[in-house]
Amino acid sequence: MSGKLLHTVCVAALVAALPAAPAAAAPEPPESTVSEMLTQLRTLYQQAEEATETYNATEEELKALTAETKKLTGDLTRTRDSLARARAEAGRLARAQYQGRTDFSSSLRLLLARDPDHALDQHHLLRRAARERAAIVVRLQKGEKRADRLATASRKALDREQTLAEKQKKARDDVTARLKEVEETLATLSDEEVEQLTSLEETETADAQRELLATGELEPDGTRTPSALGDEALSYAAEQIGKPYVWGAEGPRSFDCSGLTSQAWATAGRPIPRTSQEQWRTLPKVPLRALRPGDLVVYFPKATHVAIYLGDGQVIHAPRPGAQVKVSPIAANPLLGAVRPDPTARSLRSYTPPEIPTGTAGGSDEGYDEG
Repeated sequence: MSGKLLHTVCVAALVAALPAAPAAAAPEPPESTVSEMLTQLRTLYQQAEEATETYNATEEELKALTAETKKLTGDLTRTRDSLARARAEAGRLARAQYQGRTDFSSSLRLLLARDPDHALDQHHLLRRAARERAAIVVRLQKGEKRADRLATASRKALDREQTLAEKQKKARDDVTARLKEVEETLATLSDEEVEQLTSLEETETADAQRELLATGELEPDGTRTPSALGDEALSYAAEQIGKPYVWGAEGPRSFDCSGLTSQAWATAGRPIPRTSQEQWRTLPKVPLRALRPGDLVVYFPKATHVAIYLGDGQVIHAPRPGAQVKVSPIAANPLLGAVRPDPTARSLRSYTPPEIPTGTAGGSDEGYDEG
């Protein structure tokens, strides 16, 4: 064996005898960036608010249906009572006929009567009695049909109530689940990360506000005035600043977004739908360039958030769970559009905006469920 070959074999044997090198450790997955965490939180909050508005809509529908069921039950009870009386009267007439008290026809009674005048009177009485009997039969037939219809409607209403109650429970469970995810996400953050999230959200909101103003769609000069009712609604909303957001709440101690706007306008004397989706669907739309204080600004593609326009490019709203009613830039959330509860009302000639407490227009809209 040549020296060169022998050297190669020895080296190979030596290498084979060495212990195997440990495998390289798998790289740690990169931690979520602050931007990704903010996106995640926003998604969870939006899902929670969407579930909240579903819950609110179901609650309103359930209230209306409960009232309808109560009315149907009352109508059915009264109809059955009337039916029982009609049946009793029909039975009385049937017994009278069976006992022979109505054997003779009115014409025969007239022929056999000694006193024709008295017989004529009897004839009229008998004809009236016949008409009454016929009316009782008709009333009995109608009553039975009405009772059947009401009983069917009442059963359907009760079934619908049960379905809505189940839907409401699911919506409540969805809200609870989303908010629990928010809590768990926030619990993992350090104070520094929370500050970074707040700073990032404020920066993004400021950028969105500048972009909106640059388009010219919004007139931030504050020259527009509200209607008289809009002024009252806006004043009410301003008085609620600092109160906590609680999902499903409509005052007076706490609010969710549509609870605040619906109560503001109800207090002003113009009731509007309870949910942000119904406010968007049913109230007249107005372009952003025509906004006046008191109008409602609606957000997200599914109309799951709503605020009341303060003027100068600002809104008052209940942002999200854990936060408080506050003033924010109108572009703090993705805009869908605006609606006006009183489209035919004239704007006031002069107007003094409501006094806004110091410090309520700054800070993040971030929140979390504290209870």
